[in-house]
Amino acid sequence: MKRSYSEEEHAKIRESFMKYVRKVVPPSLIVAVITGLYLISQVYGPVGPDGLTWFQSVLGLKAFLGIWLGLRGGLQVYFKIQPFVFKSHVLPFAFVLTIIFLSQFMYLPV
Repeated sequence: MKRSYSEEEHAKIRESFMKYVRKVVPPSLIVAVITGLYLISQVYGPVGPDGLTWFQSVLGLKAFLGIWLGLRGGLQVYFKIQPFVFKSHVLPFAFVLTIIFLSQFMYLPV
């Protein structure tokens, strides 16, 4: 899109798109975190005498990453608290990719 429009037109188009993103993403983030917390309470199960199962370990890691993303996003959007260290979107994007890949491997029989 940057190549097709001038810098001024590109800025207007981007801002127009971001106006809708800012309205939709924060509420959907809250819904995702709340439903995720509910689902983990239903699926996690009891810890056996042998310790955590593979499924519980991976689910716990996914929950940690999801809660971190939810807290970061909620604090940033609703309370205007900017993160001190990770100001770019690289780490949150890496966490989202990690959650997706963990979802593919958590049902492996280990």
